[in-house]
Amino acid sequence: MIFAVPLAWLQLTYEKSRLLVAIAGISFAVILMFMQIGFRDALFTSAVRMQSNLVGDLVLISPQSTNLVGMRNFSERRTYQAMAMEGVESVNSLYIGLGAWKIKEDATGQTRNILVLGGDPDAKIFKMPGISAENLALIKQQDVVLFDRGSRFVPNSAVAHGFDGFGPVVKECGVDDLKTQATPEAFRCPNFVTREVANRKLIIGGLFELGASFAADGTIITSDANFLRILDNRRKGLINLSLINVDPKLKIKDNSDLTRQNIDRVKQNLSAIMPNDVKVLTMEGFIEFERGYWQRSTAIGFIFSLGTVMGFIVGIVIVYQILYTDVSDHLAEYATLKAMGYNNFFLSKVVLQEAVVLSVLGFFPGMFISMGLYNLTQNATRLPLYIWDKALPILGLTVVMCTISGAISLRRVQSADPAEIFG
Repeated sequence: MIFAVPLAWLQLTYEKSRLLVAIAGISFAVILMFMQIGFRDALFTSAVRMQSNLVGDLVLISPQSTNLVGMRNFSERRTYQAMAMEGVESVNSLYIGLGAWKIKEDATGQTRNILVLGGDPDAKIFKMPGISAENLALIKQQDVVLFDRGSRFVPNSAVAHGFDGFGPVVKECGVDDLKTQATPEAFRCPNFVTREVANRKLIIGGLFELGASFAADGTIITSDANFLRILDNRRKGLINLSLINVDPKLKIKDNSDLTRQNIDRVKQNLSAIMPNDVKVLTMEGFIEFERGYWQRSTAIGFIFSLGTVMGFIVGIVIVYQILYTDVSDHLAEYATLKAMGYNNFFLSKVVLQEAVVLSVLGFFPGMFISMGLYNLTQNATRLPLYIWDKALPILGLTVVMCTISGAISLRRVQSADPAEIFG
């Protein structure tokens, strides 16, 4: 019966200026929730980009390591011990460090840190786009590196105003469009580019694609020999990571549970023989190790979650004020309906229907504005911001937000007394 006469819709559209203000307020709350949840998810997604692009079933790290840019050293001898274990096919070592990238476009000689990865070019360590045999052959040469074309870049005009970036390396290489599809040509450098990292002149011989994160704005990959030349304070044989590949026979086709059990068994055997200076993790455990650091050991995840809650509360307050004012202005009409025989349950449904309609009307403008802000932020930061996986959850939050406001406003409707209005 409530849908026979669209009473809620007629009340909302009676004063169009008030309706527009209500939509604007809800849209603001929606935008706030989209941005906070987007930044939080981008943090966790970008934090494990590197781990998700490493080839291996098990990982050896130092127990003192905290996260990717806080990986402690351990002896490479542990990899030889792992190689002797039954069920292990191969072990690949990886050096990880931060180098000071000299910003060529900055006249003052400013630097910024870039993540430097060093490994055996003949080993299969990475699976990012651009990590081809052709590009890996280049880094066997002295002082040649591969540059992440997804690294954060700020135009020269911004650098001149105090904002730094790694510069137009990709353009200088001869690849103009970062949106170029992942074809071999998109990762070649027809023009070799020179840059200075850790006071050493390097040649960028090719490109790959990983992307920036909250921990590192950019990445270069080179051979283990070149890594030790760039970061000459590091000692050969003190590595940061070992990637262990188990015997392919243990990876049962079309049976992921059995494969996981076999990998876990190799992990347990390795853990039993390894000294206390290394920790054995599965690749999934290594990814969770990084994600857990950002969730529990930093305030960033908490801040973004708190921002989402604040947006939710702001929306409740805004919608409550709109509905309460609307109910107060139409109190005589509600009292008339009561006098005609309509009960509080019917009137409550009208108010709640107004709340749901407002949530839908406010959600879509907020979502479309957030799409533009996501695109702007992604272009500026290279962070992975995607809206479609968040649309339905935030629509649900918006409906709940407005329904709570409507429920709080019901007291005003239920207090409408025909005897007082018409007495």
